[in-house]
Amino acid sequence: MATDEITVAYFLEWPMPFEYAKQKGTYDEELGVKVNWVSFESGVKMSAAMASGDVQLSVSQGVPPFVVATSAGQDLQILDVAVSYADNDNCVVRSELEIDKTNAGELAGKKVAVPLGTAAHYGFLKQMSHFGVDVASMDVVDMDPPDGAAAIAQGAVDMFCGWGGSLRRALEHGNVLLTGDEKTELGILVFDVTSGPAGWVAENGDLVAKFLKVTADANAMWADEANHAEMLPLIAKDAGMDEQATMDTIATFKFPTVEEQLSAGWLGGNAQTFMKGVADVFVEAGSIDAALDTYENAVNTGPLQAAGGM
Repeated sequence: MATDEITVAYFLEWPMPFEYAKQKGTYDEELGVKVNWVSFESGVKMSAAMASGDVQLSVSQGVPPFVVATSAGQDLQILDVAVSYADNDNCVVRSELEIDKTNAGELAGKKVAVPLGTAAHYGFLKQMSHFGVDVASMDVVDMDPPDGAAAIAQGAVDMFCGWGGSLRRALEHGNVLLTGDEKTELGILVFDVTSGPAGWVAENGDLVAKFLKVTADANAMWADEANHAEMLPLIAKDAGMDEQATMDTIATFKFPTVEEQLSAGWLGGNAQTFMKGVADVFVEAGSIDAALDTYENAVNTGPLQAAGGM
C-alpha cells in the first residue's frame, strides 16, 4: 500500500529547529506525502497513539515513556536523538520549604506532582535515590506538567516535576535540587527521541530516512547563529510561545549531529544501556511489571545512517 499521508506527534511549548521546516512545508515537499501534525501532552499518550495506528512517528518522545511501552511489549523503535535537555526537565521544591541539595532528606513525607512513566518521573526517582529519600514515604500524585505547575503555584503540592513551559512557571514558586550538569554527572541523562512502530518503519524506510534528513538539516541550520533571526519567529509560532520564551527554552537544548547520534555515546550503545537502567528503576519502583533483557532491538539506526548519506 502506498503511503500518501502520515501523522506525526509533537509537543507544544517545546521549541525545536524541526518546527522551522514544519512551518515551511519542507517535510511534505521532501517526503512527497502530506504530513499531518498532532500535538500531545505526554510521551505516554504518544505511545498509545502509535499503538492504535493513529500516529506513525513521534518527534521528541521522552525515553522513559518509550521504555515503558517497549517493556510492555509494544514494538517501537528509536530512530534518532531528537534533543538532549538536562536543564529543561527537573523537579522544583516550593520556596517556603527552604529545601535544597544540602537538606533534601526533609522531602520525606512531602507531596509531589509527577507525570508517571515520563523522563520527569525517572529523574525524580533517581534524585530521591541519590538523596536517600524513601519515595514510599512521599505522597506522589500523577499529574501532567501544566496541572503540576498550577498545583505548586497554589501551594497544593510541595514539589513539582516536569518540563518546558510548565517547569518555567513552577520555578517562579521554588528552586531545583540539582542542576542539569549535576544530574548528568549522576548518570541521569535527559533526552528525547524520534520513534515509530517497528513494522511501519520497516515498510517505509526511505520515507523515514527523508524525514530524519529534514530534521537533521534544520538542526544543522540552527547550529549556525546567523540563521537564528530567520528561524526563531517560525519556531516560536509553531511552539505557541513568544520569541523570548522560545529562545530561553531552546538555549537549554542540545541537538546532536547525525554523526554524534550514531556514536557510542548515544545510539551506538550508551542509549541502549541507559534504557535498561531506566527500565530496572521503574521495575523497582513498581511502575512497570518487568524489563526486557536488552533494549538493543528497540533502536534502529538504519534510516538515520541513510539520512546521513543523503
